[in-house]
Amino acid sequence: MTRTVLITGTSTGIGYGAAKAFAAAGYRVIGTVRKPEDAERLRRELGENLYPVLADVTEADQVAVLPEHVKNVSDGGRLDVLVNNAAVEFIAPAELQPMEEIRAMFETNVLGLMAVTRALLPLLGASGIAGRRRARIINVSSVGGVLALPLLSAYVATKFAVEGYSHSLRRELRGLGIDVVVLGPGAVKSAIWDKHLVGAPLYDGTRYEAAMGRIGAMMRTAERTALPAEVAGEFIRTIAEARRPKPRYVLTQRRFQNWTLPTMLPHSWVDGLVGSMLAPQK
Repeated sequence: MTRTVLITGTSTGIGYGAAKAFAAAGYRVIGTVRKPEDAERLRRELGENLYPVLADVTEADQVAVLPEHVKNVSDGGRLDVLVNNAAVEFIAPAELQPMEEIRAMFETNVLGLMAVTRALLPLLGASGIAGRRRARIINVSSVGGVLALPLLSAYVATKFAVEGYSHSLRRELRGLGIDVVVLGPGAVKSAIWDKHLVGAPLYDGTRYEAAMGRIGAMMRTAERTALPAEVAGEFIRTIAEARRPKPRYVLTQRRFQNWTLPTMLPHSWVDGLVGSMLAPQK
């Protein structure tokens, strides 16, 4: 029986890489995009196993029809894997970041993820059906869901929320035959790199100008060495197919430097190391 996966935010980056990996492996892939031209491009590039859907996870009416798309595509209306990937990111100092940016991140990164999950949980099913495999939800967080950089406070807060929601949901659904897994990626090549510093000039002339310049330089360096989206996509597919998945995975370049060491050190040490690089001028 052909398995079905729904992935949010598949136009670029991790979502695109995941859609490509699952489609190549023979899954029926339902991928959400927000623009008709992206839907057409995905059909051309990823082939007949890709079923693009125009859906913004922040729009309740568009989320509400996702179960119908699954029923039209899948075997028996069953969804095997849900990958919650859609996200937006804005970098700004907490003191000056517009509330509309903060709300936009929470609407997409947290509330949109929760709305999609809630809508599709009935199709992910429950255990007790003879011969059925466990369904799986993979929530894409970030290394920032555990490690918090300055000038990213609102974005980091959304990813901390995803982490908490996912761990609670995993414990709630484990008896129903649904695994919940968190993926915390580091830098992955994506169009998000072109967007997250768009508002940086707004802070020129403020005490945060130099710090914004330094984090911008860090981001540009990270972009050059970022993992290809296809690598992240294949990693997500292996999580979906793991017999006994871990509760949380990390995928990042230079793992010891970017993950292992910072999570081992006391908070005060990390505060000093990171703060010295990105501290604003008084």
